[in-house]
Amino acid sequence: MKLLFKIFFLSFLTISLSGCSSMGKGMVEAFFEQQNTIDTRVCEIWGKAFDGLSPFLDNKKGKMKVLMVHGVGDHLPGYSTQFVEKLAAELDLPVMSAQKKNITLTSIYDSSKNLGNLSIVRLLSKDRSKELMFYELTWSAITAKQKEVLAYDNSGEYSFRRAEINNLMKKFSNDTGPDPLIYLGESKEDILVSFEQAFCWMIKSDWQNLPDGVSKACAFNSEGLAANLKIDQYAVVSHSLGSRITIDGVQRIAARIDRRDGDFREALKQKKIRIYMMSNQLPMLQLGQKLPEVSNQKQSYCQPGGDKYEKRVLANTPIIAFSDPNDLLSYAIPSGFVDKYLDSRLCADVTNVNINVAKIINAFNFGKIANPLEAHIGYDTDDRVVAIIAKGIGNSRTSKTVNDRCRWVETID
Repeated sequence: MKLLFKIFFLSFLTISLSGCSSMGKGMVEAFFEQQNTIDTRVCEIWGKAFDGLSPFLDNKKGKMKVLMVHGVGDHLPGYSTQFVEKLAAELDLPVMSAQKKNITLTSIYDSSKNLGNLSIVRLLSKDRSKELMFYELTWSAITAKQKEVLAYDNSGEYSFRRAEINNLMKKFSNDTGPDPLIYLGESKEDILVSFEQAFCWMIKSDWQNLPDGVSKACAFNSEGLAANLKIDQYAVVSHSLGSRITIDGVQRIAARIDRRDGDFREALKQKKIRIYMMSNQLPMLQLGQKLPEVSNQKQSYCQPGGDKYEKRVLANTPIIAFSDPNDLLSYAIPSGFVDKYLDSRLCADVTNVNINVAKIINAFNFGKIANPLEAHIGYDTDDRVVAIIAKGIGNSRTSKTVNDRCRWVETID
């Protein structure tokens, strides 16, 4: 993707410079040096103060557990490696398990199904007093088979007819474009079961008791699940379509918990599950979706003393939505969206983070430009994004990077 932009921009430079011999090598070098030394990228945060992951790492009774859910496009296990390493550095967790554990996810009702891969890594502080378990869900195996219908379009028989840059863009479109359509079709059930299984495994076990190298399903009525839910802390980091999957998945879990699983249901109602949404697409992905079963009733479900307080799903769902204005597929969450389009029983609050993850460069006299592809995929490698997830905003632990480079507008009810 970065190569695509470089090809485009180098072509632009070649055309611009070819007719003007006075603009030589020195000017081009000076231009790129200026772009590399000046970082004026925006970082603006609107919302209430929040803690991030940091204060929950020394949980004496339980663990801090984070689940990552990717978005559109084919992904392979290990896609989160750079993010995990940056997060570990920001949280001062320099010790890592020598090997990751991997579970091939399947359905509890149909063990022949391959519902993706769950990869788990354990991160610790040097003195072992702090711990984070990181779960990486790779669900794209579910959609890969259906996307084979477009494979012919990437073959030499068709691709050679396109200009080079257009061919690269078409391959990107064929890889990413079908996933939202597939999600809204018959595969939605399997993708949500994949999320459900990842969530169940995240709750179920500590590091020592996690299976490895097996295809196995997790049941929400398993012994000890409710007890773990009470003591562990949870967060989800999602990207693009992964955010829709996360919201739908959590609601699905709550709806499917049988009445006999009362302990689990009660424990879930006491939990705050933080969701960090990169390249947030909830407004776009709401198109064509039915309204939630319960909406515009947050006060009734989420305030102690409300007439439906005992019927809530979660105690609170803080959503931190990252969006780059130059990301063509990303949207801030507007005022009123949560009340109308998210289930009131989630008790959701939103913090919008308007952040340039792609550099904006001044293309001589042609105006400013940012690579829209980098603006879509660059969140998980941006130091400010990682620091916000790790240490939040408006607290004593907030990273110096965030305090120095981000503007925070605190909101109140």
